[in-house]
Amino acid sequence: MSKPSKKELLHIATLGKSVGLKGDMKLHIKTDFPEQFKKNASFYITPDKQVTVESVNVQKGTVKLQGLNSPEEAKKFTNARLHTTIERTREECKLDEGQHFWFDIEGCDVYEEGRLLGKVTEIERILDTDYLKIRTDEELVAQKLPKSFLLPYDERCIVSVDTKAKKIEAQGAYDILEAS
Repeated sequence: MSKPSKKELLHIATLGKSVGLKGDMKLHIKTDFPEQFKKNASFYITPDKQVTVESVNVQKGTVKLQGLNSPEEAKKFTNARLHTTIERTREECKLDEGQHFWFDIEGCDVYEEGRLLGKVTEIERILDTDYLKIRTDEELVAQKLPKSFLLPYDERCIVSVDTKAKKIEAQGAYDILEAS
């Protein structure tokens, strides 16, 4: 398997402080697919460096990595970010009908009634709601509208998503843009 580029890596968790005496660490999961964290699963810290899970307790939010057997060894990995690849995510994580991976939604153009409003630059989760962060189309910015805005990713605002065409049809989004 060839080494992935930084662009192909997805940040799915961050290691926290060492807990206990055997090298366990806090695991701060940043993905909707916690099932990825299982015994013998490997994750990238950098494109050149991988770590392998020895054991995990998702309920307690802890993980033990192979080869780390003391708090001192584990502390060297505090705040390390765990990554997986887009390819592996597509293989291992199953979506329900109508669901999409965030990395497929990023880069989509957002339209309302045929008018281009902007492009999704990232997705932010605030409390229990996902928001599309949209960089406003330059024509609208020239009309003194904000350079970016947040659009709730829910059935009230999102009419359809076509990740292959990189197009999202929205409703009420222009009003949110004007009010931003």
